[in-house]
Amino acid sequence: DNWAFLYAQRLALKQELPLHVCFCLVPKFLDATIRHYRFMLRGLQEVAKECTELNIAFHVLLGYAKDVLPAFVLRHGVGGLVTDFCPLRVPQQWVEDVRERLPEDVPFAQVDAHNIVPCWVTSPKQEYSAWTIRNKIHSQLPEFLTEFPPVIQHPYPPSTPAEPVAWEACDSSLQVDRSVKEVAWATPGTAAGLAVLQSFIAERLQSFGSHRNDPNKAALSNLSPWFHFGQVSVQRAILEVRKHHRKYKESVDIFVEEAVVRRELAENFCYYNKNYDSVQGAYSWAQTTLQLHAKDKRPFLYKLKELEQANTHDPLWNAAQLQMVREGKMHGFLRMYWAKKILEWTRSPEEALQFAIYLNDRYELDGRDPNGYVGKLLCMCPAGCLWSICGIHDHGWTERAVFGKIRYMNYAGCKRKFDVGQFERRYSPRK
Repeated sequence: DNWAFLYAQRLALKQELPLHVCFCLVPKFLDATIRHYRFMLRGLQEVAKECTELNIAFHVLLGYAKDVLPAFVLRHGVGGLVTDFCPLRVPQQWVEDVRERLPEDVPFAQVDAHNIVPCWVTSPKQEYSAWTIRNKIHSQLPEFLTEFPPVIQHPYPPSTPAEPVAWEACDSSLQVDRSVKEVAWATPGTAAGLAVLQSFIAERLQSFGSHRNDPNKAALSNLSPWFHFGQVSVQRAILEVRKHHRKYKESVDIFVEEAVVRRELAENFCYYNKNYDSVQGAYSWAQTTLQLHAKDKRPFLYKLKELEQANTHDPLWNAAQLQMVREGKMHGFLRMYWAKKILEWTRSPEEALQFAIYLNDRYELDGRDPNGYVGKLLCMCPAGCLWSICGIHDHGWTERAVFGKIRYMNYAGCKRKFDVGQFERRYSPRK
């Protein structure tokens, strides 16, 4: 279920050539920890096995693509290169670095298999809100939201078989924090991810429309880790969920809105706004209101370590932070509350955003993702830090201290939405 892979195989079949799949394993990436890398590597082991069955050579190259991939292309006489798409600046730079180092006679194509409608097809510019992008996406869905053609066993084997991947050496090569442990509830790999998708459809889709904002209810898809690492395609999820539209119309419509429109709006923002992870990326009204209230007295001030250790006066915030630390996933509704309280309890909007992104990228399995930066409350992805703190894709609200015109949330409001005490007891600090 990957259009970049399918395109690469089509090119290879047309030229009657072998097909190689390469993954360049970088030693570190932003604030990713061993929790994230092992989820990714175990998924790749499944990919390697499937490639072997399909007569496709699979390689893991240790290092940055610019340092290892051009040499691989020359060594194997590769006639063309196809890569996937990510709107974030570091992966974009990886692509540019490889492009500059490839031989001139080796064509290099990028396919947006990350989105259903390719990012640059949806819109040539940054869209202001879901309202401005929704029709642009829906008008393109009939063309792009189609069933995937099958991957076939490749008829042209490589001249020399790929060496078996030394997975332990891959793990040893990583220069990451190993103190953030893996989580028990999420088994890496496509097979496990598709099983989660089917359990969502069978057990939780019915109540998704009515209970998705209640952190005590099992109503979410929980698919974000597999989406983030490309182990399950969002397009596959939409195709499967839409089969139940007649039975669960409200839930299916909301799922499509959040998994397609809201998710691809976040991708659009990160692609066209290079300040997607800073206050400078916010709209002018939001920058102005945050600046006007930057010196307002904060009711509490916490250091990063106190936040990380869930050591605040607020038991609901602490419980949400502990859920993220322990499970690698925080309920989407609480993500908004969590990030907005960081704005309220830190010295400046800049510090609040820095702390929120660090904690998100360090603990969330789906951290370092466009939806983690700017997404709006998603069924399978977190509410974005810039949406919560800087009002991206939102509008101005009643002005108040610290927040200015940024949307406000408080403990009392959460108590009106769901049983706060039940959630606090579930994620109480360990004695």
